[in-house]
Amino acid sequence: MTSPAANPSLTPQPGHLYVVATPIGNLADLTDRARAILGAVDLVACEDTRTTGAMLTRFGVHRELVAYHDHNETETAERLAGLIATGKSVAVVSDAGTPGLSDPGFRIVRACRRLGLPVVPVPGPSALVTVLSAAGLPTNGFLFAGFLPPKTAARTAFLEKYRAFDYTLALYESCHRIDKFAAEIVAVLGPDRVICIAKEVTKLHETFFVGPAAAVNAQLAKASLKGEFVVLIAPGDYLL
Repeated sequence: MTSPAANPSLTPQPGHLYVVATPIGNLADLTDRARAILGAVDLVACEDTRTTGAMLTRFGVHRELVAYHDHNETETAERLAGLIATGKSVAVVSDAGTPGLSDPGFRIVRACRRLGLPVVPVPGPSALVTVLSAAGLPTNGFLFAGFLPPKTAARTAFLEKYRAFDYTLALYESCHRIDKFAAEIVAVLGPDRVICIAKEVTKLHETFFVGPAAAVNAQLAKASLKGEFVVLIAPGDYLL
């Protein structure tokens, strides 16, 4: 790894927030810069201190951790921004991937921007971009909708609303609902709509199901539904 002296971007600066992307499965995907920043900031804000603590230990990094998750994000964001304003350097991470994309991160960034504090991105893995790059669906434009509501009516309404959308739709889905959502895509958008459902990306059991929705649905019915899922839906006129 390049030394901090040779590359100043590896050294966190006082009074800065660092938005650090972490691996989505394969620990080898942690960048040198992310490792250096996480190893030198005053504080690491993370979704789960156990998950992040275990990852950092694998890399020989030991820093003070503070829980920053959906249930305490609003108040913790303000407190952390206050610490940054006093000169502390803070890194925010999610359990996996890039903070702020369907994970905590937005509120602390907003709090820092409101106070005029520097926010520095430390880019790296993102499940969304990783799947888009390897699916074979159009990438000239896309709409990322995160996790849809759990109710069938809400998901159906979303699919109906974007039935004729000109670009790729990108979503995350839970392992508990992925089979149901795949069936809803077939029912609402038709069996020939080209989709990609990817699971466990960068992990040992990484799998991409790509093709007409009905065929993907049939493949999914025979597969293990454990893991994290990314769903892409191509425009209606797209042929693979």
